[in-house]
Amino acid sequence: MADTLVIVPTYNEAECLPAIVGRLRQEAPDADILVVDDNSPDGTGDIADRLAADDSAISVLHRPTKQGLGRAYIAGFHRGLDAGYRYLVEIDADGSHDPAELPKMLVEAAGVAEVVIGSRWVTGGAVLNWPWFRRGISRAGNRFARTLLRSRIRDLTSGYRVYQADALRSLELDRVSSQGYCFQVELAWQLERAGYRVAEHPIVFVERTAGRSKMHIGIVAEAFLRVTLWGLRTRLTRS
Repeated sequence: MADTLVIVPTYNEAECLPAIVGRLRQEAPDADILVVDDNSPDGTGDIADRLAADDSAISVLHRPTKQGLGRAYIAGFHRGLDAGYRYLVEIDADGSHDPAELPKMLVEAAGVAEVVIGSRWVTGGAVLNWPWFRRGISRAGNRFARTLLRSRIRDLTSGYRVYQADALRSLELDRVSSQGYCFQVELAWQLERAGYRVAEHPIVFVERTAGRSKMHIGIVAEAFLRVTLWGLRTRLTRS
């Protein structure tokens, strides 16, 4: 069995899924891939099944309804932990994360950190094809979360990550209820607070060219409210 499971959550990613799976198989041929599909009405789940039928390294987890990014990843984490993988990877289905960076991130996870985050906001990182206001939202949101949570992580909201399985096992995953950006913030912050080493690997994030973004104002609002509550609670607890 492979050491690494790459988890690809999908909802209406029929246009993007074959390309990202193909790139993953090329750049990380020794890794297994788990597609977690939330009953996409555009047939993404059927495409995933066809890919899996042709390649034993690919499997599919079908969920009955759209339950959000956080729950999709947690379902994938449970599948990977139960199967005994050593490394669990988060990556977007839309092609915005370059699979060519994954082997380097895995090397870091094997040597210098239990969590490796593909970071847009460290030296060497970048974002392509985003309008100025979206760059501003991401930078401001990360700065806000980092300050309020007293975190040293510069890209708390990045969705490209490698986790050592033992680090995830230490968390109560089923108690994580956040979605979207906030899910990423919560996991990184919990692991950082628990004393795990977090490395940030510079990546170039490229905005999707097909399909529709899942970003909406509700995701931003959830992150703002939850981060504020976590930060205030932490300060009150320590005072």
